[in-house]
Amino acid sequence: MLDYFALGLLVFVGLVLFYGIIVLHDIPYEIAVHRNHPHQDAIHATGWVSLFTLHALWPFLWIWAMAYREDRGWGFGDGKPLQNHVLRLEQQVLELQSRLERLETQSALAPPNDTEGR
Repeated sequence: MLDYFALGLLVFVGLVLFYGIIVLHDIPYEIAVHRNHPHQDAIHATGWVSLFTLHALWPFLWIWAMAYREDRGWGFGDGKPLQNHVLRLEQQVLELQSRLERLETQSALAPPNDTEGR
């Protein structure tokens, strides 16, 4: 009776290890799906290749999947410095446009300078 129990336990442990390794290798793919990663399919395929390369690629897959977030892209900031920079540039453009309009109105009101005759 104990022989059959031991055999059943060995089969159970073998199946758990087999499926556990497969689930482990899908973790980077699940992260990529959750983050709406643009390379989800490549990460999934490389995860399966990693099964046959003795897990050598798996840490790189995890880093690859974690490097992208939909709200900030590939960057590691929160996006606020870029937003402040864009706002500052928009303000500079508005200032330059107002200066250009002032200069154009000044040149339109100024009398023509006739220096060709001298």
